[in-house]
Amino acid sequence: MKPNTICVRVISPIVTKGFRKLADLKALEYPGLTLSHVEIATGPGSIESEFEAAISVPGTLIEVRKADRDGVDAVIIDCMGDPGVRPAREITDMVVVGPAQTGMHIAAMLGHKFSVITVMRRLKPSFENTAALCGLSTKLASVRSVDIPVLALEEDLEETLRRLIEEGRKAVEEDGAEALVFGCTGLMGCAAGLRAGLLAQGIDVPVIDPIPTAIFIAAGLVRAGLSQSKTTYPEPPEKLLIGYDSLHDAMLPCATE
Repeated sequence: MKPNTICVRVISPIVTKGFRKLADLKALEYPGLTLSHVEIATGPGSIESEFEAAISVPGTLIEVRKADRDGVDAVIIDCMGDPGVRPAREITDMVVVGPAQTGMHIAAMLGHKFSVITVMRRLKPSFENTAALCGLSTKLASVRSVDIPVLALEEDLEETLRRLIEEGRKAVEEDGAEALVFGCTGLMGCAAGLRAGLLAQGIDVPVIDPIPTAIFIAAGLVRAGLSQSKTTYPEPPEKLLIGYDSLHDAMLPCATE
């Protein structure tokens, strides 16, 4: 790693190879910022439920510890469920950023109220819970969905964009949203198309693409010398851990390697 270079690793908490393309992340690099990417080895193919989010966490924590050993400065959990963000903050001093928490706070900064445009209707309670945990329930205008599964988003990008524009229009005109945030990191790269489609209808609101936003916020925190509070996220107590050998090995202090 080059001196004075911030290294951010994007961890996709799914086992589907190639869903997150490294080239798309590399396009976000700038002098002084380098990006890397990994998927987890054990977990779900995609995340569209609380169950899938839960089973993604052990594999995600393993990759967080690997990033720590690799000298990475910050990690992004590549899912709008922010799976494992809070436990990850307990096991590392690196900056750990969740795109949902970050995207919602940025949206609330840029507009009085915001809406989340996600993939499936079943995720609505999850985003409402996330907004509550972030203290942003009064800022959340609505959660709308395009009803396209995560792994099918790229099968017909024209149709995906059409539905995004339609739901974005409804969020603004019917729900009172003044900013929009994607409710799935699989929609990365669609923000410009959504904004253009809305502008064509006379709707001028910011559209937050959570992964680029989270990456740049994480890099800014590193540059500012900031990380999560260890009073809020203290190290977990040492105790018996059965059935998670890989996670137990990952939890060994970095200094022992």
